[in-house]
Amino acid sequence: MSIYAPDVQATPPPTSRRGRRSSLWTWRWGDRLVLLCAWAAGIGLCLVAGAIVVYMGYRGIEYLRPGLLFARPAISTSQANTGGILDPLIGTALLTVIGIALAFPLAVASAIWIAEYGYGGRVRQTLARVVESSIEIVAGTPDIVLALFGVAIFQLGILAPLSFRAEGGGVYGRSFIAAGAMMSLIALPPLFVATRDGLRAVPAHMREAAFALGKTRIATIRRVLLPSVRSNIATGVTLGVSRIIGDTAIVVLLLGKTLHIETQGSTPVVSLLRGTGSSLTSYVYDNSPAGEGAAPQKAYAAAFVLLAFVLGLNLLVDRIGRSSAQTTGRTVTGGVL
Repeated sequence: MSIYAPDVQATPPPTSRRGRRSSLWTWRWGDRLVLLCAWAAGIGLCLVAGAIVVYMGYRGIEYLRPGLLFARPAISTSQANTGGILDPLIGTALLTVIGIALAFPLAVASAIWIAEYGYGGRVRQTLARVVESSIEIVAGTPDIVLALFGVAIFQLGILAPLSFRAEGGGVYGRSFIAAGAMMSLIALPPLFVATRDGLRAVPAHMREAAFALGKTRIATIRRVLLPSVRSNIATGVTLGVSRIIGDTAIVVLLLGKTLHIETQGSTPVVSLLRGTGSSLTSYVYDNSPAGEGAAPQKAYAAAFVLLAFVLGLNLLVDRIGRSSAQTTGRTVTGGVL
């Protein structure tokens, strides 16, 4: 008989499960508090967003009438009784078209150069960092500063043909062209970032396959890379549009306080672009209780139209992202800010 006791398999004491499948009741109190705060923050943001949509939807539908969309604002200090939002709608569309038309080629071309040519040498890398830093500075500059800069630039004599002139010959530096040019600066950063990130996410084997077939670099960019990042570019354009339609400071400084579209000259299109007017955001401000229009009901109606457009842009961004994820396997993220 052995003097040693037989080996007995000791049963380990029950321990709490760790990792992703751990139970909430086994967490420390500090961790539970952090999780509770995270849930509270998420639900609180959902409630705030829902309250904005529900309240503005209720007030907007209450006061919105089809006639408001097709009537021009009244030529009066008070908009309470007559007038609509046709001119602000046209002004918003004009600013959007001008801003995107100027921002699109600059942003896409810059993103292509940064992603495809901004490496390989110290000079190129330094220039690429300068370009990216410049775009970040523009993105972080307050809109009111951009508006003030636009007024100073378009008051110069060389740019006088692009802005509104007074009867005495004075240059105000205000026009749809001036406002649209400054709007392009706030639309450029999201479009640039979306395009650049999309190009950097394209797998290297797509470039190598094009080179193996004898394609040049520029042909590869035109026929392989750009088609593969169309969803990223579309997302950037959508985000840029949302920035343009939501801005007020540039509109107030570079279009003036008039709600009517006032043309400059006799040429049909040029006179409109050189003229002044308003947008939906300036119309809402002017007719809100803080403004001078004394028509809060119409301000709610115009705000509802603006909110509906922003929600539509959010849905479009989400649809673009899902479509890109299904076709390319790469998720396009974004939202209207």
